[in-house]
Amino acid sequence: MRRRPLCYFAGAAAALSAVMGAAGAPADHFADADNLAAVERGKQVYYQHCFSCHGRNLEGQFLWQLQDQFAHRRAPAHDASGHTWMHSDEDLFYMAKYGRFPDVPKNIRSYMPAFEHRLSDSEIVAVLAYIKAHWPTGIRVSQSMLNPHFMGMPKDANKVAWTLPPTCSASYKRWKQISR
Repeated sequence: MRRRPLCYFAGAAAALSAVMGAAGAPADHFADADNLAAVERGKQVYYQHCFSCHGRNLEGQFLWQLQDQFAHRRAPAHDASGHTWMHSDEDLFYMAKYGRFPDVPKNIRSYMPAFEHRLSDSEIVAVLAYIKAHWPTGIRVSQSMLNPHFMGMPKDANKVAWTLPPTCSASYKRWKQISR
């Protein structure tokens, strides 16, 4: 009998939760891509403050993925082709608010503007919800694994066929081998 990938994922999630216990409170800045009001609000804020750099369709600046001396100056894509989904909601919130990730020293220059004094926390979270709403289910599943208690797991994760992104496939295959 062949099991669906979600069965394996659910088992891994339960095991990880048991190991971690209650460690880590729910994310303070969780972006719910299933909240249609937040997504709509995020769309409005995105078009006012973000699309000039990150693109009308979340595609990023031209040649954003090119690794050259100007790579750090180009705004990356926020769609499935980018790497936004490889960060937790809390890290993405911090990047939008302060213009850098939490683990980057303050003396390191970032070309991402800080929105600390231009957007409220709820507006930043709404933009993140808008961005996440554009990701396929597999990417949303992968990104939710970075959040405390797997916050952001798509409601349809057990109802639709989906696959993990290629960057997660090796880890998933290895987990399947050792969990037998």
